[in-house]
Amino acid sequence: MFFFLPLVCGFPTKVKPDGTEQTAHLCPRCNNASVFSAKSRTWFEFFFIPLIPMATKHIWMCGICRWTSPLGPGKWEPPIAYQNPHQSLGQGYITSNGFQPGYQPSYDQPPNNYEPNQK
Repeated sequence: MFFFLPLVCGFPTKVKPDGTEQTAHLCPRCNNASVFSAKSRTWFEFFFIPLIPMATKHIWMCGICRWTSPLGPGKWEPPIAYQNPHQSLGQGYITSNGFQPGYQPSYDQPPNNYEPNQK
C-alpha cells in the first residue's frame, strides 16, 4: 500500500520598510512620491512556514508600481519628493517672470478673439 504525501516548499521574498519615519522619494517609473527604503529577505519555506533566511538585501521600492532598485553607497538614489527650490526665499517671493508662483495673468484678461454676445 502506497500513500502519496505532497511536500510543499518554496522560496518567497518578503519586503519590510527600513525604520519608522522616512522621506518619500520620486519613482522613476510612475512618478509618484512613494519610493521608500526597504529590506528584502528570501526565505526557505516548508508547508508555508518560513524556516531559514536565504538572502538579505537593502533596496528602494515603490509602494504603487512595485519598482525596485538596489540601495547602498555609490548606487543610484531616487530624488526626494516635495523639495521646493525656493524654500529659503520665504513667502511673497517673485519668480523670474515677475509674478508670484501660481499666478496666471491670462485669468485677468479675456482671450484675443473674445467677442461678447450681442443681440
